[in-house]
Amino acid sequence: MPSAHANASGMGGMRAAGDLVARLELTRGMRLTQAKEYVAERLGVEPATLSDPIAMADIRAELGLGRIVTFEATYPDEPNAIEAKFNISALLGVPINCVERFRRRTARSTATSSVTWTRAVTRS
Repeated sequence: MPSAHANASGMGGMRAAGDLVARLELTRGMRLTQAKEYVAERLGVEPATLSDPIAMADIRAELGLGRIVTFEATYPDEPNAIEAKFNISALLGVPINCVERFRRRTARSTATSSVTWTRAVTRS
């Protein structure tokens, strides 16, 4: 199934840069050409490279922007899932809802867990 999805996705999604371009169209209201130029500039490539899945696989890996999982396995030591979204948010300078929610929840849980952990350690 992952192979079929990757082949059907084209520039859409993580196979190339379609997800990055679409994110700017939605969050900043950019037109397609303008969004492609912005993403290309941030990645340091020509706009035509954005639709090249081979070049983009290398660029996404280098910048930690996530890649399509192949052969039902992840790429060891490379960002995926939420970590890749953090990197995308930082690179493009756009807020991503799940990233912001993750930050709020982990900040709250870190403060709570450190207090609980400290109490547990001092009682021992």
